[in-house]
Amino acid sequence: MLKTITTKANITRKYKYNKYGLPLALAVLVIFHAVGFWGLLFSGEPAYFQNLTPMNLLLTNALLFAFHRSWNRAFILFAILVFAVGYFSEVVGVHTGLLFGDYTYGQALGLKVWEVPVLIGLNWLMLVYVTGHISNYSNWHWIAKAILGAGLMVLLDYFIEPVAMRFDFWSWSQSDIPLSNYVGWFIVAFILQLYFQKAAFIKRNRLALFVYFVQLLFFVSICLLM
Repeated sequence: MLKTITTKANITRKYKYNKYGLPLALAVLVIFHAVGFWGLLFSGEPAYFQNLTPMNLLLTNALLFAFHRSWNRAFILFAILVFAVGYFSEVVGVHTGLLFGDYTYGQALGLKVWEVPVLIGLNWLMLVYVTGHISNYSNWHWIAKAILGAGLMVLLDYFIEPVAMRFDFWSWSQSDIPLSNYVGWFIVAFILQLYFQKAAFIKRNRLALFVYFVQLLFFVSICLLM
């Protein structure tokens, strides 16, 4: 009898988590991005809010991966490799000008190793993961899904770039964003999207879609008002 009551209580708690977890996470996500939006554009102290960017990125990832359902070996390997490929592609880009063009990172993204913020690897992981989930809403062939996912990443980057230059995320040597940046982004993103499609872990994260569109709205809005 006691075991039955305990089981029912656990089921009730799980139901409440499933019912309220997503709205609560989405509310936190929206509030933090709204505060960042106001801080960068209207607070009069944008430098203070620039320094909060690493915390915002870490919070977004914590919320996102709290909804991940399959922490198996395949997912852990996927996370490590995507982080590493994203990070080292930026290291190559910064030091050689290959892949993306001639650019340097500022201070807004926190601790740098080899002149690249460590959190850039986490940003690559987050973007590959959420755009991969969005592409899976289609019934396309897995290669077509990878193309869609890479395209969604480039679309977001298109709106990130002007904001990044304005608020010391990174800067381009000629002050203009080269076409090579978007071509390089697409190529690296496409390779990682292919990996996402074939990796053997559960791909049903309820927050992934919202993370992408909150970020897209955030950067589009800033671009329009800068």
